[in-house]
Amino acid sequence: MLNPVILFGAGSTAKLALDVFQSNNLIVYGFLDDDAGHHGKEIGEIPVLGSTEDDGFLKLIGKKCDAFIAVENKKERKYLLEMLKERRHVAPVNAIHRDASLSAYAEMGHGNLLSAGCRVAAFSKIGSGCRLFPNAVVETGAQVGDEVSIGAGACIGAGVEIGDGAFIGAGATIPEGIKIGKNASVGAGSVVISDVPTGGRVFGNPAQAVK
Repeated sequence: MLNPVILFGAGSTAKLALDVFQSNNLIVYGFLDDDAGHHGKEIGEIPVLGSTEDDGFLKLIGKKCDAFIAVENKKERKYLLEMLKERRHVAPVNAIHRDASLSAYAEMGHGNLLSAGCRVAAFSKIGSGCRLFPNAVVETGAQVGDEVSIGAGACIGAGVEIGDGAFIGAGATIPEGIKIGKNASVGAGSVVISDVPTGGRVFGNPAQAVK
């Protein structure tokens, strides 16, 4: 990837993505955000150009620029992904920090964020639209679905399966072979010792269900 990148969003994830791209000496053309209060401002000397549906900038994507979706809201991310597919016929690029480690034997989709210190081991699989925050670890053979968030310092053990849309809090530990259901949530610092069902919420050491 050599093209400049347009970042969708101007919040904390977008700032993290800016650092990731710049760590690889890639040019960030600017940010697009629907909060008009951000327009005309700069983040790290990079301008917030306009809204996410500004055709003047969208027409650059797929020709002169690549795109990365860095908004926090899950529904908004899904909408922007579909918009890029339908209007620009492109998928978001991956953002992989130069200090992250991605095994040549790992598989990964598109639009993922791998922050500094992340490690994705051999024969693991990362879907699309996932966010791995600093020092997150995905061990050998783990399977991570789409739109999964893995917090800073979390450790995903060998062979773990994580369903689409799940949230793994910072510093959480998920030992080998555990299954985390779709849209489930694991609280920060938790140690998960049994499977978590679809939509389940757990917290603690050992992790217990939260009503």
